[in-house]
Amino acid sequence: MRPPAVAGAFYPADPARLQREVEGLLAAASPVEAAAPAALIVPHAGYMYSGPVAATAYAHLARTRPEVNRVLLVGPSHFVWFDGLALPEAGALATPLGEISTDPAGEERARSHPGVADSPMAHAREHSLEVQLPFLQVTLGGPMVTALLCGQAAPEQVSPIIEERLGEPDTVVVVSSDLSHYLPYEAARRADEATAVAIERLDPDALGPDSACGLVGVQALLLAARRSGLAATRLDLRNSGDTAGDRSRVVGYGAFAFA
Repeated sequence: MRPPAVAGAFYPADPARLQREVEGLLAAASPVEAAAPAALIVPHAGYMYSGPVAATAYAHLARTRPEVNRVLLVGPSHFVWFDGLALPEAGALATPLGEISTDPAGEERARSHPGVADSPMAHAREHSLEVQLPFLQVTLGGPMVTALLCGQAAPEQVSPIIEERLGEPDTVVVVSSDLSHYLPYEAARRADEATAVAIERLDPDALGPDSACGLVGVQALLLAARRSGLAATRLDLRNSGDTAGDRSRVVGYGAFAFA
């Protein structure tokens, strides 16, 4: 079992408080006009910063695809550098709300692709996937999860793993990524708007290293969506200046659905 690494920092460690906070974020999310998603892009900062944007995506998922019981989670590794992609080598991923089982069948499918290996060390401190778990527990009741961290990997290496899961009736793909980092408010808005347009156009080549911290996963999803005939819909686009108040140096957050 992988224990939580950022409970009490990125989100509440107390189960009752965490449940209330996630339910409150979901209840406050504005309904969006979009088809039931095969995939989502969601942010991964502390809930006070990116929680409202993530909740827009998860509330939409809960309304349109409550039957989902498998999730392919793809996010960046912030602390450990490695080649390829890493699974957690754990039977469950824990949060204060309980444990989410990892998906043996999903992991086996992932391991059939080049460059996928187990690395508990890569997952031990990582928040990019962990912060998604309480939202999945509250909205979907704790589906089985295939948790993939991207290290030194090319989008073309990751996209086949995503593509084979798109459109499965019991599965949703969730790509975890924040957008611009530490720009002044207006500069961030311009940069994130350009990123959002590139995502909507399914144009991975229009994105660069400063566009998104989960760039590989985002580009991989765009490649897979293009090949699968999916369209991207912007659900929410804000930054920490909108959600937490300080506009001097902000981080951008976007939520997008692919259907």
